[in-house]
Amino acid sequence: MKLKDRLSLYFTLISTLTLLGVLCAVYFTFIKFLEADFFDRLTDRTMVTAKLYLEADEISADSLNTVRDQYLETLNGEVIRIYNAKNSATFIGDDQQYWSSETINKVRKQKKIQFIDGERQVVGIFYKDNQGDFVILASAIDQSTYSRIDKLRKVMVMIFIVIFIGLLLSGRWIAKRILKPLDLFINEVKQIKSSNLHFRVQEGTNKDEINLLAQNFNNLMEHLEQAFVLQKTFIANASHELRTPVTRMMIGAEIALSQERQVSDYKKALTSVMEDSEKMDKIITGLLNLAQADLEFGAPQLQDIRIDETLWIISEEWNKRPAGRLSIEIQNMPEDPAQLTIQANPTLLSIALNNIISNAFKFSDDQDVHCLLNIQAQAIEITITDQGPGIPKAEQENIFKPFYSSASESRHQGNGMGLYMAHKIISLFKGTLQVNSEKGVGSQFKISFPKF
Repeated sequence: MKLKDRLSLYFTLISTLTLLGVLCAVYFTFIKFLEADFFDRLTDRTMVTAKLYLEADEISADSLNTVRDQYLETLNGEVIRIYNAKNSATFIGDDQQYWSSETINKVRKQKKIQFIDGERQVVGIFYKDNQGDFVILASAIDQSTYSRIDKLRKVMVMIFIVIFIGLLLSGRWIAKRILKPLDLFINEVKQIKSSNLHFRVQEGTNKDEINLLAQNFNNLMEHLEQAFVLQKTFIANASHELRTPVTRMMIGAEIALSQERQVSDYKKALTSVMEDSEKMDKIITGLLNLAQADLEFGAPQLQDIRIDETLWIISEEWNKRPAGRLSIEIQNMPEDPAQLTIQANPTLLSIALNNIISNAFKFSDDQDVHCLLNIQAQAIEITITDQGPGIPKAEQENIFKPFYSSASESRHQGNGMGLYMAHKIISLFKGTLQVNSEKGVGSQFKISFPKF
C-alpha cells in the first residue's frame, strides 16, 4: 500500500472513530434526557392524581374521573393506582391490584422510586394525607421517545455515512497534497543515471522532512559524483601520463636488445630506463596524492593546527639539504597562541605547503626561498617568495590546473600536479591561493586562511 493511501486511511479511521464516539455520546445522552423527561411527566401525573383524589374530598369519584379525562392527556398505555395502608387499590374505578405488595412497600420505605419495567417507565410516590397514608404508582410507555430515537438513529447513520465518505476523499486529497513534493522527489530521482550524476533534486522552500530528505540526498549525490569523478580522473590521468615513459622504456629496451652492443651502450640504455622509471614514480606519487586529496575533499578530518609550528617543521626538513635554505619570518606575532590556530588536516596541509615550496626551489635552481607568516585580525596569511624566472601573466590562470607545467627548461619540468593539489587542498580548508609574478623577477604565492 502506498504511503498516501495509508495516510488517508489512518486519517479516515481516526476521524470516523472520533465521529462515531461523538455520535454515540449524543445518542445515549439524548435517550437519557428523554427518559428523565418522561419520568418527570410521570411524577407530575402522580402528584396531580394525589391532588385530585386525595385533597378534593368534596368532589365525587365520578366527577374526578371526568375532570381527569377531560383536562389531562392520557399517556400511551397509562396505568395509575392509589394504594391505601392495606396495599389495596382505591379511589380509581379500576381496583385491579397491578403492582405487587413488595413494590408498594418499597415505595413506602424509599418515599419515591422510579424504574423501567420492560417498555414501561414506572414512578411511585408515598403521599401522606388526613385520610391516611397512600402510595401512588404511575406507569406508561413513552412511544413518542421511541419514535424520536428511531428517527435520530436514522439521521445519525446517514450523517455518519456522508461524513465518512467525505473524510475518506478529503483525507486522500490532503495526503496527496502533502506528499506532492515527495512524488516530485521520486520522479527526479528516477532521472539520475551514471551519465548525469551532476543532477540535483529540488529542495523546495518548506523546512520539513521532505526538504531535509532532498538536502541529504543531494549531499549523498555530491559524494558519489566526487567518487566517480575521482575514478575517471585517476584512470584518465594515469593512462595519459604513464603511456609516454612506458613507451620510451619499451622502445629503449627493444633497441638495446635488437643486436649485440658495447657495455657502455647497455649502461646508457639502462640509465635511460632509470630516468623514465623515476619519472613514472613521480607521476604515480602525484596521482596517488591527488586521489588522496580528492577523497579527503569529501570527508576531511579537521583539527586545530598551529600554523607557525607546521612551518617550522617544514623548514627544518628542507634545511637539511645542502642546497638553498628556507627562511621563516613572522609578523604581528600575537600573545594568544589561539590566534595562530587554523582548522585543517595536518597531512594535507603539509602536502600543499611542501608542493609550493618545492616549486619555489625547483624554479629558482635551489636558491633561497623566503616564507612570511603574517597574523592579521581577520586572517592568517602565508607568503612564499622565490627567486625564479617568474610566470608570464598569460600562464598564471593555468598553473593551478592538473598536469599543466609552465617550465621552459627541461630541468624545471614536472608532472604538473603540485600546484593543482595545493590549490585544491587550500580551498578545502576555506583558504585561498593566489600568485603574483612577473617575468624575470620571481614569484610570490600568497595563502590566506580566514579566522572563525
